[in-house]
Amino acid sequence: MYSVYQHWDPLKTCVVGRSYGPEQFSWIKDAKARNCFEQLAVQTEEDFQSLIKKLTEFNVHVLRPGLSTDFYEKPPVAPRDHCVMVGDTFYSDIDTYDFNYFYYNAKGPNDPWINSAEQLEDKRLIALHEEYHHRVHNNGWQHIFQHIREQGNSIKTFVDPHLTGPMVTAIGRDLYVGTYEENGDYTDLRNLLADEFPDRRTHVVETDGHTDGTFCPVAPGLLLSHWDMDGYQETFPDWEVMYVPKRGMINTRKWWIPGGDGQEVVDTVEKHMQGWIGDVTETVFDVNMLHVDPKNVIMIAHNQTVIDKLAEYGVTAHVVEFRHRWFWDGGIHCITNDLHREGTMQDFFPGRSK
Repeated sequence: MYSVYQHWDPLKTCVVGRSYGPEQFSWIKDAKARNCFEQLAVQTEEDFQSLIKKLTEFNVHVLRPGLSTDFYEKPPVAPRDHCVMVGDTFYSDIDTYDFNYFYYNAKGPNDPWINSAEQLEDKRLIALHEEYHHRVHNNGWQHIFQHIREQGNSIKTFVDPHLTGPMVTAIGRDLYVGTYEENGDYTDLRNLLADEFPDRRTHVVETDGHTDGTFCPVAPGLLLSHWDMDGYQETFPDWEVMYVPKRGMINTRKWWIPGGDGQEVVDTVEKHMQGWIGDVTETVFDVNMLHVDPKNVIMIAHNQTVIDKLAEYGVTAHVVEFRHRWFWDGGIHCITNDLHREGTMQDFFPGRSK
């Protein structure tokens, strides 16, 4: 049976993302803009392959989601976005959440039958959802879901947006869950987590976004953090916290592609790809790393200060570039999803009552 109890335990099975090939952008009329997206596609897959090669060197079994070629919903570049293995239960909101992207944001040229402004009757909406489920959800993820079930694991649909891969950090008995807002009332979330995970100490951490872009427990005693987070004395008492400064963006837009400053590229993204992009101006990719085992991590770019600090704790950093993180708004942790790690639940804060 698959399980994940600590995110630094030896990784055995992992999902790596996938995006469209360059042929999917042949409809773009402007040659310069088309070339920009074709290069984006080619280099994204090249970097996926580099990551797969590195994981394979550590004997990690890699699975990849499938693609739809019929319409322009967001491709599964970041498979962690809507799935997470907590203990031996796999939580997924792929069916419910991605349909929102499909219905509200799919405005590609091959989709004349759907318009985000139209008001569909109930029967039409149901039929549209069934079509989506068959062509995207089943074709893209069903083989992964089937693989998980074959290991004896259960899969639960959990539509609360806080219980997804980028929002959950599992450190043995302690489960940290991030938030999307500042200074919110999280009473319902705390109660929900307590009911769902009675054998864990659950902590709601105000991250105002994805947890894995905010902090990373690298090893027992060491935490990497976004530059403006604090309050770790309560959540990670007596741990050393290394704050990672924000790397500057080339421009102030929420996304960026090399050579993509032309108006045709901007218009293409704004018209057809709004559901694909996030906001990289608030992201620190250096904390978004994937543990292969307790002594090895994969990080997105060379940062000697971080590499030296990890080495003090006996952790070796392996750099695998993801060149188009500024467009996909994803680091190494985002573009993977760990399905199985060797190990059992540990308690790293034995004196903690809750």
